[in-house]
This record gives sequence, structure tokens and C-alpha cells, in this order.
Amino acid sequence: MLSKACIVGAYQTKLTALAAKPGMELTVVVPPYWQDARGRLTLERLHTHGYTLHVAPMRWNGNFHWHYYPTLPQILRATQPDIFHIDEEPYNLATFHAARAMRQRNPHTKIIFFTWQNLWRRYPPPFVWMEKFMYRIASAAIAGSETAKQVLTQKGFARPSAVIPQFGVPEIFAPQPRARATDEFVIGYAGRLVAEKGVDVLLRAAAQLSGAWRLRIIGSGPAQASLAASARALQIASRVEFSSWTDSAAMPRWYNSLDVLALPSLTRPNWKEQFGRVLTEAMACGVPVIGAASGEIPYVIGDAGIVVPEHDANALARALSELMRAPTRRQQLAQAGRARALEKFSEQKIVDDTWSFYQSLR
Repeated sequence: MLSKACIVGAYQTKLTALAAKPGMELTVVVPPYWQDARGRLTLERLHTHGYTLHVAPMRWNGNFHWHYYPTLPQILRATQPDIFHIDEEPYNLATFHAARAMRQRNPHTKIIFFTWQNLWRRYPPPFVWMEKFMYRIASAAIAGSETAKQVLTQKGFARPSAVIPQFGVPEIFAPQPRARATDEFVIGYAGRLVAEKGVDVLLRAAAQLSGAWRLRIIGSGPAQASLAASARALQIASRVEFSSWTDSAAMPRWYNSLDVLALPSLTRPNWKEQFGRVLTEAMACGVPVIGAASGEIPYVIGDAGIVVPEHDANALARALSELMRAPTRRQQLAQAGRARALEKFSEQKIVDDTWSFYQSLR
């Protein structure tokens, strides 16, 4: 498996669980770090037993479409896998480079790629060429959502495919005893601080709330300065906390400090919410969730949370106010969210589904 996402320690439990499957010999290739809007995410070695972990240098780190691993061909030559799971979009250079190297060394290896892309888009050269190459030579594909699989079908990918989110929710995401210092109603947001995540809508919604409340925002990105300025302009800066990304193992405690998590994503012509992992993590922790009706958010939440229209700060404020005033309703959604997270998005389910898909290709 080639996966830059697996530098995150909490995601590595999926690897240990996969490696424990009967007859499985797993090798995982990761970079030493990944640079993106959140800053530099360095490899966390939290769950690395049961499989072989190769830390390979990455060229053009931080460039989502253009990065690749120059030493990967040597790793593939030594490993000679039966299945090569490339945890990248089919139009990326890393995917093309990895698949081409694999085909040159073993034409019989089954190659799988992964996709979150839930918008039908025609890419300019050379990306469209790399995508067509992958559609032609890949044995199968894994889509992270139903809408992503629909795009695969629309684009003509006719090989086996399955809908399996990239990672399930690890067991560490669970309800914890909460020691409250105050009676404030605590709202949370975790994610990139970019325009399409709609954090400005959340600030405008929070500004409409009465009573004691606090908004905790964890993340980083180019919109951070403007969001802080908006909080000051709305005269709520003293109630809004901005924190940088924390270690993945510390996130369950952060979720458990909240009364509600909000994900007010905004659809753009070239993007809509592909999944919303923070929703499933919060739900698993027994935290009620509110999300905007962008992309996969309504399908992730189902009837275990509240979905509001995009861009609608008033609707979001009403939903927050409802939960703020009704602890019984919060408890109902907390229980429903945790049950849904365990049933549909648990790490064990993702591992079992991935293993079954591998078996179907043998």
C-alpha cells in the first residue's frame, strides 16, 4: 500500500488490523512528512507493528497532483506484491508513476487506486492522460463515497469497484467523562481554514446566539487571519478560540470537550465536501453534529444529526440554539450518532470490507 495519509498515527490502526488478517503480508510506503494548508504533518509512529513500514522520500512534497516517490520502483522490485493498493486519485502523478513502475516489474500484480472525487471533471493534459492510463491498467478501484463511485461509472471505469471510506473511526474515538469548568455551551469546528469550509458562516451563526457559549476552532489555513478579523468585527472574538492542529491521539479528548460539532462546508464549482471525517469521529465520541448540505455530509449524518442549507447562517444559528436549549435532544443525537458511527464507519467495518475486496480480486 502506498499512502501519504498513513503518516497520521490514528489511521495506522487500520494497517495493524489489516495485517492481522489470515495470510496477509502487508508492506506500507509513506513519506516522512506531508506539507499542506495545515502546515507540515510529520510521520507519527504510533501503530506500526504487524506490517513493514517503508519511509520513502517524496519529490515535490506538498504538491497534491505532482508529488511522487523516486525510490518506489526499488521497493516494488523487492516486495513483488500480489495486490498494489495506491491510496491516491487516478489522475495524480504519484499514482501514474507507481502503477507504471509496478507494471514494468510485474504485469500480474493487481493494481487498485482510490478516489474521493465526487464531481465529474475533465482534467487538462497531462492529468487526463494519467487518468486514462489508470482506467486502462487498474484491476479495480475503491471509492470513498457513493457519489465518487457514480463519477467513476460516468467516466467509463468498468472494472470492479467498491464504496469503502479511506479510513474507519478507530476505537480511541469514544465518549469520555467530561469535567466541566463552566456551563458554557461549547461549539467545535475541526478542519482546514479555507473559504469552502464555511467557517465564516459558523461565526455569523454563533454571533446570533444568546446565553453563555464558546466556539473552539482547531486547524490552520490561509483563511485564519480573515476569520479572526471576522470574529472581531462580529464582536465575538473573546468567545472564539483558534488552536493549531494537535496530535491525532489527542483528538478524542478535544471532541469530548464539545457540546456540538459543526461542519458548514460550501459547495464550489470545483469542489464539494467529499466525506467529512470529523463528523464520524465526533459521532463516535457521542458528540451531536450539524452539517451543511454539501456533498456527502447529508449521507454521512443520515438521521443522526442536523443538516442545514449551505450558506444559511440563520438556519445554522437556529440549529445551534435548539441544541443549546435542549439537553435531552443533544443526548438523543449523541446516542444516535454513536450508533451510526459504529454501524457504518467503524474501523473494523472498513478493514473487513477492504479485506473482502482484496479477496475478491485473487
